[in-house]
Amino acid sequence: MAWSKTIFTSLLARAPSARKLLNGSARSLLDSPSAFAIGKRPLSTNASSVLELMLSNSWSAELETELDNLIPLPNHETAIYVLKKLNDDPEKASEFFSWMCRKDGFKQSSALYSLMLRVLVTKGRLQEFWVTLRRMKDRGFFLDEETYMTILGILKKEKRNQDAMALTHFYSRMIQENAQDTMVKQVIAAILEKEWTSEVERGFQEMKLELSDNFVIRVLKELRNHPLKVLKFFHWLGSCSGFAHSTVTYNAAARVLARDDSIEEFWSTIEEMKGLNYDLDADTYTKIMRQFQKSNMMHDAVKLYEFMMDGLYQPSVQECSLLLRSLAGKAVDTELAFRVLRKFESTGQSLPKVIYDGVLRCITAVGKLDLAEDMMESMRNSGHTPDNVTYSQFVFGLCKVGRLDEACNLLEKMEEEGCTPDIKTWTILMQGHCDANEVDKAFLIFAKMLEKNVDVDADVLDVLVNGFISQDKVEGAYKLLTEIVHKFHVQPWQATYKHLINKLLAARKLEEAMDLLREMKRKNYPPFSEPFVEYISKFGTVNDAAEFLKALSFKEYPAVQTFFNILQYFFKEGRNSEAKDILYQCPPHIRGHPKINELFGSTKSPKVAY
Repeated sequence: MAWSKTIFTSLLARAPSARKLLNGSARSLLDSPSAFAIGKRPLSTNASSVLELMLSNSWSAELETELDNLIPLPNHETAIYVLKKLNDDPEKASEFFSWMCRKDGFKQSSALYSLMLRVLVTKGRLQEFWVTLRRMKDRGFFLDEETYMTILGILKKEKRNQDAMALTHFYSRMIQENAQDTMVKQVIAAILEKEWTSEVERGFQEMKLELSDNFVIRVLKELRNHPLKVLKFFHWLGSCSGFAHSTVTYNAAARVLARDDSIEEFWSTIEEMKGLNYDLDADTYTKIMRQFQKSNMMHDAVKLYEFMMDGLYQPSVQECSLLLRSLAGKAVDTELAFRVLRKFESTGQSLPKVIYDGVLRCITAVGKLDLAEDMMESMRNSGHTPDNVTYSQFVFGLCKVGRLDEACNLLEKMEEEGCTPDIKTWTILMQGHCDANEVDKAFLIFAKMLEKNVDVDADVLDVLVNGFISQDKVEGAYKLLTEIVHKFHVQPWQATYKHLINKLLAARKLEEAMDLLREMKRKNYPPFSEPFVEYISKFGTVNDAAEFLKALSFKEYPAVQTFFNILQYFFKEGRNSEAKDILYQCPPHIRGHPKINELFGSTKSPKVAY
């Protein structure tokens, strides 16, 4: 019987004239996306085959014929899936959309039009955008607020001000002209006014509502902050004679229910959809997944991903990667990341190596090294060879949990496997030892690194300098930096200089700190004057101040503000006469500057500006 219905449907799809012979109920049967399901799936949901056909061919009459043979009656989920995948090819997306709309029996929807509009406006196809928008309105479909705001934002970002203004006028006019708008508001008011009772249901019956998918979607979206009331209304609609929920209305309900305070109802609705042979469409999945991640509902996000991977409209590699990155960036159970990986790998596909490295980083950061080993094995099974990036993550994890000897041995294992440790791996190993207060061992590792002819860089220098500082060996840190800079021609990070200068001044090592200041100037780093000004005004001499200003004058005089600051600080410390001595050594353009004159006021009664 199922096969006879399938053949009958196919024939009718190709013979519109025959369709006119059917009565209303028969037409409704054919219009239903799940009318002729085989097993548990509609016949028309061969989405991946449709997409492959679209991507590998230019649009032509021959392509249309092949599509007719492949999906004589497209359903909503397939349409959404293919349109989203064609997002980067608006011309082909538009042709596919037009072909579907011409199909006798294809059920158009606001959701489809909204997606098509987003594709067109994102790619700057504004002429087609306006044609599609007007066609949408003429066919009785409604531009929802979310889509309107999204498109308006794109137009404003692209500085399409005239189009943005026209869209605003169009949207306002559409709301005013929409005959259902008043009825929608009345329904919403009735639902929000009181708890759901049989009295509320009788009130709706007396309103003689003209129920349609478009009407239902509008009500659900307006009630999105009241998900449990949405569910009551949704179930009541399902009991109304003359109206049957479709995949479109179920997808709309799922979007509203995908919240923490209605998550049980969400999953219950998903199960209902499954029993009715309806699927979450690709656009709904994307929006719900975004909401789950934004709300930190990562267990539900993973569960939803697994659910979709078991269906016909599987998320893309990119969507899997985004979910894994989101998991890696949140303090969640690392088992969730493995669930995503296992589900993806079960399809026989392979993720990019960078994704495995990202998950490995997440796992090692929380010290779960047993899982890290499993991750490396999964990586190998997917055809990826662990490299320095991979091993560096593992070395970091070993150091984090204090397994320093194992971390050192891992470098030897790397070399045995033909992977030569690079500067990043050595640096992580030295950092791990310094963090564990094993600075002497860190220097032994440094010496071993030099034996391997690995070039020293600013990161290594920063690690070793900070290692010395952590043991209060500030002078040793200074000597180390000076030696490495001159011997290996390394340019330290600005932060390394600044950190060491602060520590030297705290240890009353002004001369060494000044030497580093001169080095910074020679390497064209911005002047780092603040700690010197405060230190010299408290503990330094006039000559120290002069040397400091001279050090800042490597290529040109320091800014007026620098002179002003040191003079002001001397006044704050009550060293007025010494401030005057410093002033006398300043260049003429500083001595005559209005700001300096205001600071001093007169030579007899200095005026300090605070």
